[in-house]
Amino acid sequence: MVTDFKTLVSLCEDELNNREYAAIHHGRIKAEWDNLAQWMESHYYTDFSEAIGFQYCDETLGTHILADRLTHKNRIRLRAVRMLTSYQKDGDFEFRTPRIERIFYGQTGNDMSLYLSYLRNIQRLSESTLRNKEQYLYEFFNYLEKRTLTLGDLSIEIMEDFFRSMDYTPASRHNCGSTLRIYFRYVYDNGITERDSSVFILNDNYNRHSKIPTTYDEDEIRRIVASVERSSATGKRDYLILLLAAEYGWRTSDIVNFRFSQIDWDKNVIRFNQRKTDIPVEYPLLSSVGNAIIDYLKHGRPATDVEEIIVSNESSKKGRPLSFPTVHSIVSKYMRKAEIKNWKNKKHGAHSLRHSLATNMLKKNVSIPIISTVLGHQNTKATKVYLKVDMDKLRQCPIPMPVIYSKHYMAGGCEA
Repeated sequence: MVTDFKTLVSLCEDELNNREYAAIHHGRIKAEWDNLAQWMESHYYTDFSEAIGFQYCDETLGTHILADRLTHKNRIRLRAVRMLTSYQKDGDFEFRTPRIERIFYGQTGNDMSLYLSYLRNIQRLSESTLRNKEQYLYEFFNYLEKRTLTLGDLSIEIMEDFFRSMDYTPASRHNCGSTLRIYFRYVYDNGITERDSSVFILNDNYNRHSKIPTTYDEDEIRRIVASVERSSATGKRDYLILLLAAEYGWRTSDIVNFRFSQIDWDKNVIRFNQRKTDIPVEYPLLSSVGNAIIDYLKHGRPATDVEEIIVSNESSKKGRPLSFPTVHSIVSKYMRKAEIKNWKNKKHGAHSLRHSLATNMLKKNVSIPIISTVLGHQNTKATKVYLKVDMDKLRQCPIPMPVIYSKHYMAGGCEA
């Protein structure tokens, strides 16, 4: 771990340059690091640590987590300091500044912390999935602590009271229930509890396909892809990522795990088992994708021995496979550059390009079974969710209301 402040700042500056931060934003962050350096000097600190960074934020901002009362300038200061603390600890900038500090304590809290470590180090879950599970576990942990309950006290009534107290949306209720159900089975299987409390979580009958997926039309997709400056190594990498998401509809997990062994150059196909479903899929090696791969390998990919094709250009992680949040940030970056209307208020990761591919294929009268095959769905039921966004086809579906002559409907003021 780098503790020398000047060395740490120098490494983080290299990271900003590699990520192509705008000069004005880079300058503002660097100015905040200079302010922190002066504060450390006044306190006779020579080495930097998370505790010192948080002390500085608490003294100058009144908090070291994101708060609504912070001005734009103060948010930049907070972000600048947390860049240093997260880079020092993990070798990467945290994805976003947290609004809440989750601290697990006591026996129940310690068990939950160990479970999260198991998910991170053994199950290898993505950071976004871990944050989601941590949030639900922490909310349940607080519920137990406020009522002095343990896992051994649980019942159907207690679990239903917890869900009522949180006032979750149907989707959040479903996700929280799933998270806790898996956790309860884990602690039972590992002898932490004497009974399997997952039976106390009632089914919620939530339909995860009830929402309308976020999509972008073909013109918007073209603008997003065209917005990439492909002369730099980073641009060549980002262009390939966008093509894989937009042309093939790949999930982020398949993009970051795309390997040399999956390409058959002789037959011009790409074959692999999807990470999420383990379903084998095969794609024609489109000339646009093939040329992007070759250009990236020749002129953009850092020297590395890893099997994954797409790797990081950042100095601290150069040559290492990309993380899931990085792909999300890349797609968002080019939506912003392409000036896509209202993109911030919509889903704007790689998965939105997957949704868009399916919807635009549907608009061209491509059949559901073919779309299902392209997306690698286990069955066409999952694909039919995209029927909701094809408004032209939906307008053809309504059946005209027949004229009603029945005396039953005409009586008692029912004419209206």
